[in-house]
Amino acid sequence: MDRIETVVIGAGVVGLAVARELALSGQEVVVLESQDAFGTGTSSRNSEVIHAGIYYPAGSLKAKLCVQGRQLLYAYCQERQIPHKRCGKLIVATSSAQVEQLTHIQHKAILNGLTQEDALQLLSAKDAIAKEPALYCEAALWSPSTGIIDSHALMLSYLGDFENAGGILALQSAFESAKVIGTGADLNFEIRTIDGTEFLAHQVINSAGLDAPNVARKFAGMDTALMPKAYYAKGNYFSLSGKSPFSSLIYPVPEAAGLGVHLTLDLAGQAKFGPDVEWVDSPQDLAVDPHRGDRFYAEVRKYWPGLKDDSLIPAYSGIRPKINAPHETAADFCILGPSHHGVPGLVHLLGIESPGLTSSLAIADEVKKCLS
Repeated sequence: MDRIETVVIGAGVVGLAVARELALSGQEVVVLESQDAFGTGTSSRNSEVIHAGIYYPAGSLKAKLCVQGRQLLYAYCQERQIPHKRCGKLIVATSSAQVEQLTHIQHKAILNGLTQEDALQLLSAKDAIAKEPALYCEAALWSPSTGIIDSHALMLSYLGDFENAGGILALQSAFESAKVIGTGADLNFEIRTIDGTEFLAHQVINSAGLDAPNVARKFAGMDTALMPKAYYAKGNYFSLSGKSPFSSLIYPVPEAAGLGVHLTLDLAGQAKFGPDVEWVDSPQDLAVDPHRGDRFYAEVRKYWPGLKDDSLIPAYSGIRPKINAPHETAADFCILGPSHHGVPGLVHLLGIESPGLTSSLAIADEVKKCLS
């Protein structure tokens, strides 16, 4: 049976970042990807936003890895000339009752480690509207370190680094099962793919995204009680017909159900709205119901009164890989390494939703630490 030092399951942005990091450290790495191309899941169906690290609970992995990952990602993009833009973001209060919430958000950002250079700036309505004349608000926070990125170009660069370091990407190679064999230094994983191929791996990183909790349960000889269940939160996007009057991202003050209907831009300046939250039973449920856009108009007009009727067009959707049920508080990133489950050489990456793209290089570093 063939032996491979390290196997990464899943070739999304996080899987590629992890594989790259381990290959650059001198390991022999193979990435197993079930589809016929890399990055076809959540990694290609998101807002392509580089997040600042504002909203996440202080001390959480999301907060820590987002702030670290953002700094690493901007440096990487500049070094590799990956298309990106530090366009900034306005978080807007559209009622007097929301203004006080802006100071709470500002305080949370400080707790999360945003530096003075990245710090949120409290703006009056006049100053915010001077930045974005089409905007309506009572006050706003300016996030100078929020940006946008070409996620496909980023993944292509990660893949190039990985392959240049000797790594191999195996497409159409869906993981089927694994068995833990041996103990101590002789511990290995007997991996089987869906086409019947079998080989031994000394280390395995489960970065299967939406399918990661299910993959984690397929390791025979392990206690699966630690493994959370997969839930699927679909996010629908609607694009704006015509030119956007905004040059920054616009986010309403967060509400209990999420971040509200926000406006993001791509690198060509095209505006889109979303994602909303629609809990679904299957990660294959990607059709966008045009009628879901009806409620977007009233929400968007709270901060952009000039939005015209019939100007929102169904665009695409993505699925968030949730590990919490709809009625539960949003879960943190779940990185289960040997210190959690007791099996050397195995790391499960579960619930890696937003800000996973922003955090990808920091997550890769965290995985390397788990394996050391």
